[in-house]
Amino acid sequence: MLVSLVAAQAVNLAIIFSLPPPQPILFRVSDIVSALQGDPTLSAEGVPLTLQVVDHPPPTYFVGHQALDALADIQRRMNLGPQDVVVSREPLPFGLGPPRGGPGPHLHPRDEHLLMAPFKVAVKRADGHWLVAMARERVPTAWQRRILLWFVLSAAALAPIAYLFARRLAAPIGGFAAAAERLGRDPRASPLRLRGPPEVQQAANAFNDMQERLRRYVDDRTAMVGAVAHDLRTPLTRLRFRVEGAPPGLREKMIADVDQMDTMISSALAFVRDATQPCERSRLELSSLVDSVAVEMAETGLDVSADSPAPVVINGDPVALRRLVANLLDNAVKFGSCARARVYHEGGAAVIEVDDDGPGIAEADRERVFEPFHRGEPSRSRETGGAGLGLAVVRSVARAHGGEAALVNRNGGGLRACARLPL
Repeated sequence: MLVSLVAAQAVNLAIIFSLPPPQPILFRVSDIVSALQGDPTLSAEGVPLTLQVVDHPPPTYFVGHQALDALADIQRRMNLGPQDVVVSREPLPFGLGPPRGGPGPHLHPRDEHLLMAPFKVAVKRADGHWLVAMARERVPTAWQRRILLWFVLSAAALAPIAYLFARRLAAPIGGFAAAAERLGRDPRASPLRLRGPPEVQQAANAFNDMQERLRRYVDDRTAMVGAVAHDLRTPLTRLRFRVEGAPPGLREKMIADVDQMDTMISSALAFVRDATQPCERSRLELSSLVDSVAVEMAETGLDVSADSPAPVVINGDPVALRRLVANLLDNAVKFGSCARARVYHEGGAAVIEVDDDGPGIAEADRERVFEPFHRGEPSRSRETGGAGLGLAVVRSVARAHGGEAALVNRNGGGLRACARLPL
């Protein structure tokens, strides 16, 4: 930034010192008198004299020797008294003054008086009004146009350098945004590698440390759940043997409870195994995956169908996504007797929708059903209620891919489960 600023100022100074000084706009007294008498007059630079009739003479802002000489010459040429002619001059811009060496070869004779614009010459008429001849420089002047042109050229010359600098400055910010997006989709993504100033490298190192701490935190919690579920297997097995000595009526209820606990522990271990094992993400066709899962479930006699009119390709884990689809279809069959799935594009995301014909879900339970081991089925039957991890796995897989899962009641009845995954 400092180099660009110094370069711009150097160019501007070079322009100012290399350009010729601005030339004043001069009018001969004879031309001014001709204009007051009705003849159109232009200066040598093409600036016209404007005539105007007013009630009062213009105020005199500034009068120098040049104006006084011109005033006397006008009085003499028009045979008027001092009270009938007024010459009004405004202060000249900085650096602008009479030309050195006389009026120049285009003005003759050399002893004729000159008046420099801007000025006003007012002559009192017989009816009491004042006829004013005014000369003003055109804005922008030729000298100002040259300055503006040089500024534009200098800006055009420095624009590529400024663009490259800005792009290099913004590149790490774009890298941070991409890394944050990648972390949301895949917590096990590779660390961020950025080049740039020390501040950028420090921020990249802090981001990588944060990513590593988040990964360890999730792995530790997942490993703890797996260890607890695994350790429960041993006392549960002992309990299963001891139940054999219970009375027949009580034994059947206790065995049912033990089986339910065993199912929950198995589901928890499967959940932990899927969350901790390394996976390879690849480009896959989501519509075909949903169709294959639906066909497999339909072959077992379940009312499951899939409608995917167009292919939808995403980057994801095939095993995890297959489990997500299977859980959605299984949940729809359990609580709605059927499952109708479809896949489509919407707003830069792939959408998986599964409809059923069940009773729907209460508003208060829309989020609770995604909690682990929560079951909305009141009977809590192992045949219909499950272990309560199906929808939890669906949301976990969706969020691991940078997406989301939700449930909504359909207007015509039934429930719609929706999973959105970024393309």
